[in-house]
Amino acid sequence: MPKAQLRSGLRLHYQQVGNGPDVVLLHGLTGNLAVWHLHMVPLLFDDFRILTYDLRGHGYSEIPPTGYSADEMADDLSGLLDRLGIERAALVGHSFGADVALYFALRFPRRVDHVVAIEAALPAMISERARDDWPGWDYWSEVLEKSGHLVPAEHQKWGPLNGLPRNPRPALQLIEATTVAEDTQRVGSLTLDHVARIEVPVSLLYSASSAFLGTYEYLLANLPHARGVVLPATEWGHFGPLEQPEEVAEQIRICLGEVRNAL
Repeated sequence: MPKAQLRSGLRLHYQQVGNGPDVVLLHGLTGNLAVWHLHMVPLLFDDFRILTYDLRGHGYSEIPPTGYSADEMADDLSGLLDRLGIERAALVGHSFGADVALYFALRFPRRVDHVVAIEAALPAMISERARDDWPGWDYWSEVLEKSGHLVPAEHQKWGPLNGLPRNPRPALQLIEATTVAEDTQRVGSLTLDHVARIEVPVSLLYSASSAFLGTYEYLLANLPHARGVVLPATEWGHFGPLEQPEEVAEQIRICLGEVRNAL
């Protein structure tokens, strides 16, 4: 179980497999690196050297009480790349992991070849999700309720809880023991006005049944170098790496093909 201790002192659990250009896979909130190893890593590791890791507070990484904003997570990624001697990499993120990848691309553009943002939500779009009629609230409540946990009405507006139906206890413990709920809503460096400052090529992958298509449309219209792909609708609408991994892997190969061919 390899762990890297960053200069900050934080210890992150990681795995590195495959050969080829460096690609980092970033999971979403309440997930862990295993979400990638179920399907995506076997589909990609012949073409790329893949780094997966547990975000702070997740999986086997340390669980500090604070530090869960996208900016702080981007700092963690920078420290992990330093620790592993990776100068540049392509980033593939899912949900909040996609948010972190976009923040990283804004702040550390020389270290990023390409970003593949799968179902990014963006803290700066929180105003859209604050509406009582946003379709995602019913969706996230249903995810937990199908896991056997009834979500009180006063807690239904925190999200997303990014995992298919499973034991909700680790997610609830993370929420209750840390500042993750407040931190992940902090806009920080990537304001809506700053989206246009991301010069790194970005590919956007969303499901046709996603609750975050508003974010997709905004990013596609405002990123300087964006490519958008809307994948077929699925039951859950947000978990492409698990629900349609072959399609997602093919899109990643297409998105990163120029990077791989250039090396």
